[in-house]
Amino acid sequence: MTDPTFPTYAQLLARTDAPPGSAWGVWGAGDEIGTLNHLTPERVRDAAALVRTGERIRLDHPLEAFDPPPAPARKLLRHTMFGANEHHRDEYLDGFYTQGSSQLDGLRHFAHPEHGFYNGTDPGRLQPGLPTLGVNRYSEHGVVGRGVLVDVDAHLRARGHLIDHDAGEPIEVATVVEAAAGQGVELRPGDILMVRTGWGHHYLHELDPDGRRALTPLRASGLAASLETVEWLWDNRFAVVASDTFAVEAWPAPEDSPFLTAAERAGTDRIPHSGLMHRVLIPLLGMVLGELWALDELAAACAADGRWDCMLVATPLNLTGGVGSPSNAVAIR
Repeated sequence: MTDPTFPTYAQLLARTDAPPGSAWGVWGAGDEIGTLNHLTPERVRDAAALVRTGERIRLDHPLEAFDPPPAPARKLLRHTMFGANEHHRDEYLDGFYTQGSSQLDGLRHFAHPEHGFYNGTDPGRLQPGLPTLGVNRYSEHGVVGRGVLVDVDAHLRARGHLIDHDAGEPIEVATVVEAAAGQGVELRPGDILMVRTGWGHHYLHELDPDGRRALTPLRASGLAASLETVEWLWDNRFAVVASDTFAVEAWPAPEDSPFLTAAERAGTDRIPHSGLMHRVLIPLLGMVLGELWALDELAAACAADGRWDCMLVATPLNLTGGVGSPSNAVAIR
């Protein structure tokens, strides 16, 4: 049942006791998990009832899959194995970027350029080894719930439209809603929403390494950066919003993005993050985002039997003070 006392996005925009459009304090002044609060014990229990066959489908690409990494600041990991003797093996990783493959963004990942980090967290507390707002909070709470896949790529292909991934085509909320309706799946509060666009398949399987390197600067399809998108994501009360795309939203943000700061609109130099919804979704709303998820196998299974929901379990790293983590996610059907 929907809680009528829970604030709508329109109500958040009218706030005067906190940054307008923020959820600061909605789950308490000390909250550090944002929209994961929607994953209540009752919703976890209900998600378990979705398991019918026991089929398990992994939702993560290999850690080394994205070569070259779409984000130029990240590098490929190096895997070293050694043995203390001929009957033993051990290993370590160098250059391991926790957000280099299928991942969850922690709430440390982005601050709003004018208002700061989620719930007004002191940035001085955001250090390695300090737990405040770290991805360890996700691990402590657990990420288990009803996963729902919306295959926007299949929906548009059936209508003769191929998403232009290399142009960074934005996907409107109306398209996601239409795709969900066409699948006959209901979106519910507390859902772990997965939006498949086909970008991950395109990047990994339709482009060779040279083709990927040619995407400079990177453009990638995703949800349209708009107030309508933010309102829809918040008002639907999703616990996690995940996609097979680079940033969930289209990259880069549009030149006229509503999420530009006043200074950026006035002509100050922009950076690659200027205008992104990330600056609102993560620090203002505490929304948990999943990027680069492997959704092709799940989409095929859902299309085969017409069941578009599942029990979903993700186990992010219990890394004290982590900025993000491999999602380590599995759909159980």
